[in-house]
Amino acid sequence: LTKYYSTGVLISQHTHQALTNGRFCSRQIDLVRVSLDRKKRRGKMVTLITGFVGKEEDLKDLGKTLKAKCGVGGSTKNNIILIQGNHCVETLALLKSMGYTQTKRTGG
Repeated sequence: LTKYYSTGVLISQHTHQALTNGRFCSRQIDLVRVSLDRKKRRGKMVTLITGFVGKEEDLKDLGKTLKAKCGVGGSTKNNIILIQGNHCVETLALLKSMGYTQTKRTGG
């Protein structure tokens, strides 16, 4: 099978055709990254979730769901979800359970 490069993942021709025809969920190839950050936040930690590909309203819904499951506040802007506090492990598990199979932790 011929491989195509799409959002950093090698995928099969069958998967590529399913994606272009709209019969495939993009969650399975999104390279979602979860990291911990404290830059420009007066030493307070936030969990950053980047790499989401999709509509802005879907990003906001995902952010709202993650914030509710972790029981904390946060924001969603510029294709980045910020969750207050160190919730990398919880968000990683939640994203994988939601079907984001390419989710990885970055930054140590």
